[in-house]
This record gives sequence, structure tokens and C-alpha cells, in this order.
Amino acid sequence: MAGKMKKTPIEVTVVIPIYNEAGVIGSVVSKVRELFPDFEVLVVDDGSTDGSGREAEAAGAKVVSHVHNRGNGAAVKTGIRSARGRNLVLMDGDGQHDPAEIPKLLEHLGRYDMVVGARNFKTQGSLHRSLANRIFSDTATYLADHKVEDLTSGFRAIRRDLALRFAYLLPNTFSYPSTITLALFKAGYGVKYVPIQAGPRTGKSKIKIIRDGLRFFAIMIKIISLFSPMKVFFPLGMLFLAPGLTYTIHRVFFQGSRLTNPMVLMISVAALIFALGLISEQISLLRLERIDQPVSTEDEAGEEEDET
Repeated sequence: MAGKMKKTPIEVTVVIPIYNEAGVIGSVVSKVRELFPDFEVLVVDDGSTDGSGREAEAAGAKVVSHVHNRGNGAAVKTGIRSARGRNLVLMDGDGQHDPAEIPKLLEHLGRYDMVVGARNFKTQGSLHRSLANRIFSDTATYLADHKVEDLTSGFRAIRRDLALRFAYLLPNTFSYPSTITLALFKAGYGVKYVPIQAGPRTGKSKIKIIRDGLRFFAIMIKIISLFSPMKVFFPLGMLFLAPGLTYTIHRVFFQGSRLTNPMVLMISVAALIFALGLISEQISLLRLERIDQPVSTEDEAGEEEDET
């Protein structure tokens, strides 16, 4: 006799992207399962070659594997799409994040759409990495019009339906925290920072300061251009308009000269940039309307399966 049986909903999925974290991922998974036995623990093995996935599975995690290394952001996107929990906790698998601090994030999820664990200056790694993170966060604060306390923290909680809406924007690299943070701020969602103590990571960092630093800045400009284009186009236009207009006024009104091609060119370029900014603002409104559309997922559809 066929019937319908409603599956027990999972409230929280802990998503842990890993790449060659053998020797530490097992203890991370074990601690999460010990503290939160009702949570789903989902490890995304991003093409590890050291048996990290098998270690995580042996510790009790559900493991989804990539056949080759695609990047930290790609692993996070796989985790978002594969998770069954209504809420997600994203954390690193290198031992930096203490699972015991997960309740500090979940406590505020509901009132806020995303809660981020903010490291203090002393626990963000080496001095040059701490300084780089500070610069990134200060730049993001200007671009987002909100205080960004820790732009690159990988320890955060977010509603799964909301994460699904923004998943298409996330890059495949280590820049996913900056991308989703800026995107949520500019789309008008509530983001809260709570202080955490990040421990020392196990093994060597896979982030290259110069290469990934330039990539972070490029990502920030891209996201702000998507959601608030005039933040980028206005200062860029002023770089051409201010000197061009100043030079033109000085030559024409004070020296009696005629308009020259360089004067006209600089003012025309500035006007073109401002026009592109206004058009981009209109396009960004359409993008926000798309994001605000509800996302249909299997879990949201009723989480039912046939029983024979």
C-alpha cells in the first residue's frame, strides 16, 4: 500500500569545505557531532589527495566529493546545494573554528539573515594577513555603507534559502566570504557580527597574499558594481570630470582660450561614465527583483517521500 511519509526536517547543516586536511578534519567532525548530534554534518571534499574525505566519513560526516580541485568557493556552493538543513553553518576544516562557538552564531539567526564570526586583530593569522584583512574590511565598509568587521571570515551562519539565492554569484575561489557579505549588505539583508576566537590553523595556508589580495579587490568592485554601480562609476567619472572641468574653466574663462580637444574629451568621457552608471543602477534593480523571488527546493516543497 502506497502512502506518504513526511521526513523529519533537519534544522541545521554544518558545511565544511576541505582540501587536503587529513589529520585534522576527523577531529573537527567528531567534535561537531559530539556537541550537536541532531545537526547534519556535510563535508565537501574538493579533490583531496591525502584521504581527507575518507577520514571525515569515518568520523561520521556525510561527504560529497569533487573529482578534482575546483576551489574553496566551488566547494561551498556544492555544500549549499547539497545540504538538507533549513539553516547553514559554514566553517573551515583546518581547526581554526571552534564548533563550541556555533550557538553564538545560531542565537542571532532569525533576527538577522546572516551571522558572521568576527576574529579580533590578533587571531587573524600573521601580521601581514591581519593588516590585509583590515584593509579589505575597511574598503568593504565604504563600498557597502555598513560596518564590515571581518570581510574574510569563513565562519558564518545563514538561512539556506537565502544562500541558494546568492549561490550563483559566488566565485570558485577563496573570495566567497567577501562576495556573499557585500551582496547581502547591498541587497538590504541584515548581517550581524559576533566576536569569536580563531585558533591557529593546522598545515600551510593555501591563500597567496598578493594574488588573492588583488582577486579580493576585484571581487569587491564586481559585487558593488552589480548592486550599487554608482559607488564605482561616480568616483571613476569624477577622476575625469574634476581635472577636465577645472582645466577648461581656467583656460576658457581666465585665459580666454577656446575649447580644445583634450578638454572636450575628458568632459565627454566623464559624462559617458556617469550615463553608464545610471544605466547600471537600473539593471541592478532588476537583479534585486530576481534575488527576491522565492527559491524552490526539495526541502521547501514538503520533504515528503513515497512509502511502499
